[in-house]
Amino acid sequence: MLPRAVALPAPEERLIEVAPGIRVRCDCHWQTDRRTALTVIAVHGLEGSSDSQYMRGIAQKALALGMNVARMNQRNCGGTEALAPTLYHSGLSGDVGAVAQTLVASEKLTRIALVGYSMGGNLVLKLAGEWGASHPELQAVAAVCPALDLAASADALHEPANRLYEMHFVRRLKQRLALKAQLFPAQFNIAAANGASSVREFDNQVTAPFSGFRDADDYYARAAAANVVGHIAVPTLVVHAADDPFVRIQPTTLAKIAANPNVRYAETAHGGHCAFLAAPNGYDGYWAERQIVDFLQSSLAE
Repeated sequence: MLPRAVALPAPEERLIEVAPGIRVRCDCHWQTDRRTALTVIAVHGLEGSSDSQYMRGIAQKALALGMNVARMNQRNCGGTEALAPTLYHSGLSGDVGAVAQTLVASEKLTRIALVGYSMGGNLVLKLAGEWGASHPELQAVAAVCPALDLAASADALHEPANRLYEMHFVRRLKQRLALKAQLFPAQFNIAAANGASSVREFDNQVTAPFSGFRDADDYYARAAAANVVGHIAVPTLVVHAADDPFVRIQPTTLAKIAANPNVRYAETAHGGHCAFLAAPNGYDGYWAERQIVDFLQSSLAE
């Protein structure tokens, strides 16, 4: 994605406990009347953070339309490695739920929406499916290039055309493991990643065993939002690109989406992975961000 500068007001930093002894950092932006404004909780992708360009971009657009925004860092992301003696992974939808429930309780919020990108898209869709209609404050969900089918996407990432992406992810994941081993030597061993040259191998050797899964296959099977997308009970937008280089949404998952009247699936021919650049035409040209905020506004009007 092309670099860009996205100006935002200084956020209010919140450290939120998502599990005993585990905290994540949220960068929050509030409207004057925060209780009645829609609060957008945005979740980044693999090896991203609250400062990823798409996170700042969606925050800027939502704020301009009168929404609150909480840019959530997943565990260990955004410089928070010391706040969690665990790794992060695609099954931790409960962390997003804990952030949402904490903010609802502390700020007396009445309306929230979840927005996720890639890995974060899997997390918000998984949480929405798990919650169903049990949380009336949840008004809408949007996901961009969500990794709904984790195994298929991990395997696609290993295709020759995607090796540069994969090498980047594996390098960053190994660096994070090395830092975790320094901070929590009793829990982590850097040697666990020895020989891992693909994301699947890293997940098999590190993510799965350190996170309570049998292996990568078990992790991918249990953590995929594809399992629960049919249970989503609030207005939901899924934006995907046919030319996404590595996120693969399987036909069985697409069938579940099509069978759920609450989920709108929008696939473009071009857009890559979470890019979706278009002619500016009165705005900055980041098409998916515009689609999301328009969708959130229309969901509130229904």
